[in-house]
Amino acid sequence: MIFFNLPKDAARLIVLQRIELISPFFLRLRKFFGRYLFSNIFTKYFLNSSLIGKKYFEVMLKEFSTIEKFIDSNDKSFLSIGGGMGGLELIINQTFKNNKYYFIERNYVSKKVKYGWGGMVNEEAYNNLNLQKIFLEMNDMTKDQIKIFDYDKDNLPEKKFDVIISLLSLDYHYDFNIYAEYLKKVSQVNTKIIFDTIRAEYFKKIFNKVEIIGSDTNTVHKSKRIICSQFLS
Repeated sequence: MIFFNLPKDAARLIVLQRIELISPFFLRLRKFFGRYLFSNIFTKYFLNSSLIGKKYFEVMLKEFSTIEKFIDSNDKSFLSIGGGMGGLELIINQTFKNNKYYFIERNYVSKKVKYGWGGMVNEEAYNNLNLQKIFLEMNDMTKDQIKIFDYDKDNLPEKKFDVIISLLSLDYHYDFNIYAEYLKKVSQVNTKIIFDTIRAEYFKKIFNKVEIIGSDTNTVHKSKRIICSQFLS
C-alpha cells in the first residue's frame, strides 16, 4: 500500500488535523476566506481526497519511522490518545499483524481551530468517530481489532497496554497531567509511552526511563519526541 483509501468527509477532517497536507494555494484560500468558509465550502467541493490520502500516508509513514525500532512483535495491545483518524496505527498494523487498537478521541469539530499549548484545558477536537471507524476498516483493520472511546461520554478502557502513543497531542497541545493517573492504571513495567512534548526534561521526574527519540526545531513549540516507561510513583 502506498496510499490510504479515504472517503471525502474523512479527508476534510484530516486537513483540519494536518493542515500541512493541503497545497500552498489552499493555504492562501484558508487565510483569505477564513477557516469557516474554507472548511465548509472549499474542502467540500474542491478537495482531492485521493491526493490527501497519498500525502497522509506519506506523513504517517514518516511518523512511523521515528518509533518503528521501539515496537516489536510482542506488543499486542496499543492505546492511541488524540491520534486523529488513526493513520499511524494503520501503518503499524501493516507491519505487526493481529494487534488490538484502542483509540481515545473526542467526537466533534471545534468551531474555531486553535493550534498551540492549552495547558490543563483540552477543549479542541477535529474528529468524527464514525468516520474514523469506517476509515480504519477501509484500510485493512478488522472490526475485532478496533475499539474507539469517546473521551467525553465513554468509560475509558482500563486494561494494561503494551504501547501507548500520543503524537502531537498529549503534552504538546495540553498538559500530560490530564491523563497522568489514568496512564498509571493502564501501564505495566514494560509499557512504552510515546509522545511529543515541549518540556522533555520534566519527565525525568515522572518516569524511571526517558529517552528522546526525535526533535522538531522548525515549529513554534520546538518539541521533542520521547519514549517513557516505569512511573516513579
